[in-house]
Amino acid sequence: MKKPFVLACALALVLGGCAKSTDTSSSSTTSTTTTVASPGATTAPQSNASGGKTIGVSIQNREAPFYQVMEGGLKSEAAKYGYTITVVDAARDNAKQQSQVEDFISQKVSAIVLTPYDSQAIGSAIVEANKAGIPVFTADIANAAKDGKVVSHVASDNVQGGAEAGRLMCAALSGHPGTIAIIDEPAVTSVQDRVKGFRQAITANCPGVTIVADVDGGGERAKASSTMEDILQAHKDIKGVFGINDDSALGAAKAVQAAGKQGKVIVVGYDAQPEARAAIAKGSMYGDAIQHPDQIGSKTIDAIHDYFSGKTPPPTISVPVGTYTKADAGK
Repeated sequence: MKKPFVLACALALVLGGCAKSTDTSSSSTTSTTTTVASPGATTAPQSNASGGKTIGVSIQNREAPFYQVMEGGLKSEAAKYGYTITVVDAARDNAKQQSQVEDFISQKVSAIVLTPYDSQAIGSAIVEANKAGIPVFTADIANAAKDGKVVSHVASDNVQGGAEAGRLMCAALSGHPGTIAIIDEPAVTSVQDRVKGFRQAITANCPGVTIVADVDGGGERAKASSTMEDILQAHKDIKGVFGINDDSALGAAKAVQAAGKQGKVIVVGYDAQPEARAAIAKGSMYGDAIQHPDQIGSKTIDAIHDYFSGKTPPPTISVPVGTYTKADAGK
């Protein structure tokens, strides 16, 4: 009984065209929607068809290499389950991120993933999602507000990672006493944990080493460089600095080089993104705590899938952090 359909389509072609769209993704400078099919599926499920689920993701800074890798982990793991992923960039703007959550609620997504730009202020947006009955998950950065319920938070074990950075600093100082500094970003929950772990490791493993400065560098390279210039002026004999992310460490390294102190001031960072690895290979940085953002992304999707399946995912899912030094550069 195919002939009636063929005749109808032929008539439609005469009147204006009979077309079928096979494109299941669209993108702009601020968002990307990707529909991926589970293994063995013949077609990608649509967001509102055949029980398909849509997940809205708001990333605090989509231009950061760390979050680009994390986004890849989200999307590749979603391919196992046939979920539609809509990713938007908050561009380090809390008001914009709040608005994005409102948009997700209007779109009636099945779940929301956030990497909050402002860990305190994001609570009100999470409350709105809770009221709409949409489960919220956080990745990398937690919700620090008293309000708002998050099903599960997936992140590096940042206390452990900070301790790894501290041990790198102690190894670089080779038991010599001296003063060191931290270029911080204290408003971010994950950074608070990194600094906590770093301080614990310095106390435990570096007798005679004192932290004389802990300054907010905003997590940005230019500001971190300026901050390091001030630290070098105030502490002429500084022996080392811990940058809480790669931009902070690379900014510090730039200031150290400009002051003619490369090799005299140890720079340790956090993340081990490609540019930092290159700096470590060249010797302008000593080493990094290395995160695995792809695993953070994939484990977030796994937690969401467990929730959709009626299971209760753990409230916190930790991803171990390693170390990266010049010895690893040739591997």
